Amino acid sequence: MPPVPSVLPERSPIGGFALCHAAGAVAALVLLLAADGARARAAADTAPLQLKPSERLAEQVPADVREQLPTFFFGQRTSGRPNLETVIEGDAMMRRGDTMIQADRLEYDQASDQAKAQGNVRINRAGDVYEGPALELKVDAFEGFFQSPRYQLLRAGAHGQASRADFIDDKRSVLHDATYTTCKRQPGPSWLPDWVLTATTMNLDTEQDVGEAKGGVLRFMDVPVLALPTFTFPLSDARKSGFLPPTVALDNLNGVELLVPYYWNIAPNRDATLYPSVMSKRGVMMGGEFRYMEPTYAGQLRLDYMPSDKLRDRDRWSYEAKHSGVIQTGVKGIGNLAFSLDANRVSDNDYWRDFPSTTTSLTERLRTTDANLRWSQGDFSAGLRALKYQTLQDVSAPITPPYDRLPQITGRYGRYDVGGFDFSVDADYTQFSADRSYTNQPNAKRGFLLGQISRPWVRPGWFFTPKLQLHAAKYEFDAPLASGATSATRTVPTFSIDSGLVFERDANFFGKAWRQTLEPRAFYVNTPYREQNSLPIYDTSATDFNFGTIYSENTFTGNDRISDSNVLTLGVDTRFLQPDTGAQVARFGVAQRLRFKDQRVFLPGGAVVDDRVSDFLAGASVNWDPLWSTDATVQYNPDTRRSERFTVSGKYSPGNYRVVSTAYRMQRATSGLPESEQVDVGWQWPLNDLWGDRGQDLGPGRGLGSGRWYSVGRLAYSLQDRQFVDSIMGLEYDGDCWIGRIVVERTQRSNAAANNKIMFQIEFVGLARLGSSPLKTLRDNIPRYQFLREQVTTSSRFGSYE
Repeated sequence: MPPVPSVLPERSPIGGFALCHAAGAVAALVLLLAADGARARAAADTAPLQLKPSERLAEQVPADVREQLPTFFFGQRTSGRPNLETVIEGDAMMRRGDTMIQADRLEYDQASDQAKAQGNVRINRAGDVYEGPALELKVDAFEGFFQSPRYQLLRAGAHGQASRADFIDDKRSVLHDATYTTCKRQPGPSWLPDWVLTATTMNLDTEQDVGEAKGGVLRFMDVPVLALPTFTFPLSDARKSGFLPPTVALDNLNGVELLVPYYWNIAPNRDATLYPSVMSKRGVMMGGEFRYMEPTYAGQLRLDYMPSDKLRDRDRWSYEAKHSGVIQTGVKGIGNLAFSLDANRVSDNDYWRDFPSTTTSLTERLRTTDANLRWSQGDFSAGLRALKYQTLQDVSAPITPPYDRLPQITGRYGRYDVGGFDFSVDADYTQFSADRSYTNQPNAKRGFLLGQISRPWVRPGWFFTPKLQLHAAKYEFDAPLASGATSATRTVPTFSIDSGLVFERDANFFGKAWRQTLEPRAFYVNTPYREQNSLPIYDTSATDFNFGTIYSENTFTGNDRISDSNVLTLGVDTRFLQPDTGAQVARFGVAQRLRFKDQRVFLPGGAVVDDRVSDFLAGASVNWDPLWSTDATVQYNPDTRRSERFTVSGKYSPGNYRVVSTAYRMQRATSGLPESEQVDVGWQWPLNDLWGDRGQDLGPGRGLGSGRWYSVGRLAYSLQDRQFVDSIMGLEYDGDCWIGRIVVERTQRSNAAANNKIMFQIEFVGLARLGSSPLKTLRDNIPRYQFLREQVTTSSRFGSYE
């Protein structure tokens, strides 16, 4: 409702009573409130209280709404002329929407919307607060100036002071001889922030969330650490274009590395980062990354180029391209196509050693280019794939390159619960090719077909599922096999039965009530022998022996081998559940295979499997207390009476930023796998707990020794080699408004060589990070590592409304 013009009294003691420019509006408001109150009391007995949104509590007040809001004045004495000017003296206050002005004396000219305030002036504009001796301001336009203000910015969590503040509008201001910090002010006249940015001129733009400092100097512990003629800094977490803080790294491969990145915020859905760097041992490397996101596709492209590597005496380069999206066909009844691309290439075989941080691949000596086109409609699905590897060879340790798939065509048709039956047909056609200098088997074209039908019976307390499968494959080779054949076919049927029972009972252990289950399971597989040992291997390997694979029809992955089987797998699990929530607290299980005839199908270098009883598997997973979790698995050989594999791990995490994880892994030598024994420990823990302030924060921004210290690290030690394989150790310090990190990383590249790297970073919270960031290294290597600034808090202007 627009304000109704009214006449303010010539002079009136206010004494805490609010006067309004719209006296008629006040009278109408009183009547409306009275009527609403009567109606509310009448309905109170019949309807519950309902909370409703109100524009009065909006964080942002639109300009068109602000112009129609009434103006309220408070104070001890008032004078002036109606509709012209108003003078308030003694605890003067003016409110309009999200703007509030307080002062000892306040003059307001209604015609020009000009406010003048003197003495203990405080202005709050949507949570941003300025305090000082004198203010002149056009209230709605928010144009004016403030003499010697102290200020606080809500969204940035920052504060400072200046000799003068010029308000351009409600989004932009210019501070002269200004300071800026996010360190919370502590009592006492001698307090100094741990870090402060000073500037001769500081432009603040809350619309773009960007600050610009001219003649700026960043001081840390009263020591200048960075001085630039001009630079920008963020006023929130929003993206902005500009130079990012430089980073410095030190390792034994590249020497001292200086990187100066530039970020370009192209659009809300596109950005790019340029990161030129100088390496003291190698030279200059140019790098860049481009990211994009559209409604139907997204991706990123990264390129690194070093024109002349002084150590290798050649040009070096690498690129990564990722893209995924949907291709809209526009054809009714066909639907859309899904497409993805993941390409990764480098210039030479030594790239993985010299620049280990430039790839996200788990197999650093294999770079892939993988393109996929997928389609599905109802019960049908199909795919087209092109996969090509770049294998980075080492003369001293060559590896056999995997086979490229150029192309691979797949199709599937599946139906479920058709008269109680489930059935499906999977087809695959692949052309395999590889560098023949590293392999002695021919390239090939392979077609594969898998048809299966099952009839599951699932009831409370039991299940029974018989299944019939038929595997068929045909090969065409580009060179004859040892037998002289240039083609081969194979057809193998498989019959299996999966069955189990589920018993439950209420139990009581350690003074607590539990729901305990007992779940015996029997899995039988019968696959007749078909000669396959003469066929080459293109995508097949032996499955790992664990609880996930012991109940499977085939002991191989891939489609070049279908194991002949006449085996029965017996196992039993018992679980402990919380009765009220059903959450699993502990699980214990055992399983073992009984073989009724020899397995005659094996991989090259393997042999006939003639044992009648397989290794014995035992496993346990316990989360008895929310703070603790443990897992253990044992693979025991009854013939040799020793464990072939043993793994035990545990984790203790009593709260945020407190986690310790340990693991012990032992693997005896098997075909294709060397013997290994390793201990792994990772942690993140506040060192302050050691001297008594467990779980407490000593107070933000009080300098060295008053914040919180954290130890972080991960150590992997090979008991067999008696040396650390990989290790990360570091310290973090949270001083509230700044965070310091120093991390030492050692990565084993071979038995005789390792990469050592030191990363040091100072994060000025809300401003910038200087140094070489170890955050990605910590997150990738320490289980459940948390960034010290991971928790996000939302500030509201109503938190400092008075």
